[in-house]
Order: sequence, then structure tokens, then C-alpha cells
Amino acid sequence: MDMHCHLLVPQVEELVAEREEKRREPALQAALLGQASHAHNQAMREQIGERLRDVGRRLEDMDRLGIDIQVLSPSPTQYYPWADEELAARLVETQNAGIVRACAAHPERFLGLGAVALQHPALAVSQLRDAVERRGLLGVEISSDPTGRGLDDPELDPFWAEAQRLQCVVFLHPLGTSLGERVNRYYLANIIGQPLETTVALSQLIFGGVLDRYPGLRLCAAHGGGYLPFAIGRSDHAHGVRPEAGACRAMPSDYLRRIWYDTVVFRAEALDELARVAGVRRIVAGTDYPFDMGEYALHELLRGTCLGSADIEAVLGRNAIELLGLPADHPALAAARARLSTGVKA
Repeated sequence: MDMHCHLLVPQVEELVAEREEKRREPALQAALLGQASHAHNQAMREQIGERLRDVGRRLEDMDRLGIDIQVLSPSPTQYYPWADEELAARLVETQNAGIVRACAAHPERFLGLGAVALQHPALAVSQLRDAVERRGLLGVEISSDPTGRGLDDPELDPFWAEAQRLQCVVFLHPLGTSLGERVNRYYLANIIGQPLETTVALSQLIFGGVLDRYPGLRLCAAHGGGYLPFAIGRSDHAHGVRPEAGACRAMPSDYLRRIWYDTVVFRAEALDELARVAGVRRIVAGTDYPFDMGEYALHELLRGTCLGSADIEAVLGRNAIELLGLPADHPALAAARARLSTGVKA
């Protein structure tokens, strides 16, 4: 089961096509990424566009990669945090409807996470409730800093409270980086910037007490949780010697075992360390399909770790089933078991 894969909904693009903010986007991207990376991204979008939008091509790739089920989440390029409340309501409505359509067309292969407009916290709460209770989505994907004030912003507490009540997944996936033009060479905005944004966001949730106030959150972090699991000793040390870093009730490292992480770390040694500090039950398979920074040699990566066969099987499926709270008789799981019993490989 692939917990990290994206679907672009073309109708969302139609809603923003004439907005001035959208027209400025290419120039902003060129400045933030650098001209070389921006040009390569433009070419890549042409190459992966069909995979990002077309369910048929996606199914072919899933079969080739040995993936039974994808948990579809929005393409981060469609977050549009600049959208005012009226537009944001339409964007999320359209985004979530598109993901639901894809899941309904192939319920045996697709599950879905929706979108919320966290830059409008009250709206986001109602959107979350609608996504899960009315549309049947299993949670939502959010950015690392949608309001410009961090995920520990008190105005977001109602959102976290509702996510805990619904027991739905919140998939943390950044878009870009706040480092600005300092990383606009060598694709550093993505290579360094994306994991750093996740590191900052998770640190805010820990040190800001969000995970204390809402201990039942089902939070999953993209890209293996960024750098935080691999440098958590520094956070633990600060917790003991710095009063401003000591407000959370437990050691920062204790919270790592309350978060889930995908496998997009590219090295077996990194996955072993993630399993050591967070626990193997907190690791779920992810590819970042269909982007070029995805991890598509997943089985090879797992075979290179120190994990035993039972733990590898857990990472490939059981952990995600637990995270998503899927019942044993869920149609997608039943279909996967049927394919396995007949010898048909996904």
C-alpha cells in the first residue's frame, strides 16, 4: 500500500487560471528554485502530466511497481495558500470531489486523502468534517506552514481537535521552502528545503504542545519526517537546558513514536535508524508517485535494511492499514487478498 502518491485535479487549475497570483507563479518559481530547476520542472510536468492526472496510466504503473493500493493525496502544487476564503472553499470542494471520483472508479485500488484550506482555520474545520464524514475520505493532506505562523498557531487548535475526534489521517507534506533564494541552485530548494520544512513543522507540533493537547492525532510525515528523527538528540538536549524548549511534557524523542513516517529516505541505513528511533510499526510505504524525487525501488530498499521479513511486510501494508483504521473487510483489502490468492501480482 502506497501512502505517498499524488493526484492532480485539472478542474482546480481551471478555477485559478485567470488569477493574478497564478499568473505570477512561473516567475516566483524561477526565483525560488533557480532558472535551471524551474526549466527542468516544466519539462518534467510535461513528462509526468498523464501519470499525475490519468487513472488508467496510474494503474499500469501500479501493476508494474507491485503496488496493490494507492492512497491518493492532492498534488501539493494545488494548495494555493493565497486563495481568499470564497475561492479556497471552491478549490477544496473541487479537489476533494476529484479524489472521490478517482476512488469511486476503482475502489479496489484507490483510497483517498482530501484537502483543507488551513489558511482559513474555521473553514478548514468544516472542510475536514465534510471530507471524512460526508465524502468518506480517510483524512487530509496539509502543508508545513499554511498560515505563515506555524502549525502550532493556536488558531489551528480547533482543526487538530476535529482531526483527533474524527480519528482521521493528517498527512504532512510541505510545498517548497521558506529558505528563499539562498537555495535557488542545485535543486537545493527541494533536496534540503522539503525535509527541512517537515523538520520545522514537526518540531513546532512537539515543542508547541500540540501533540500534548491532542495525543490521539494520526499524523503522518512525508519524506521520513525530514531531518528530525536523525538529529533528535539535539532536541532532547535543548529540552533539558533551555526553558523556552522545555514546555512539552515529555522528551522530544518520545513523540517520535506517536507519528507515522513514509519510506522516502532513499537509503537503507536511514530507514534502519528511523525504525530504531520511531519503531517499525510507525513506518509506512511511500513512493511520492509520480514525481522524479520519488522512491520507486521500494522492495530493494527494504531488502537492504536490517528489518526481518515480518517487519518488511508490516511496512508494505499492515502499518498503513492500522494508520488508516481500515476494517478487515474493506473492499480494497479484500481485492488485494483475492489477487494474492489467485497469484495475480499488482
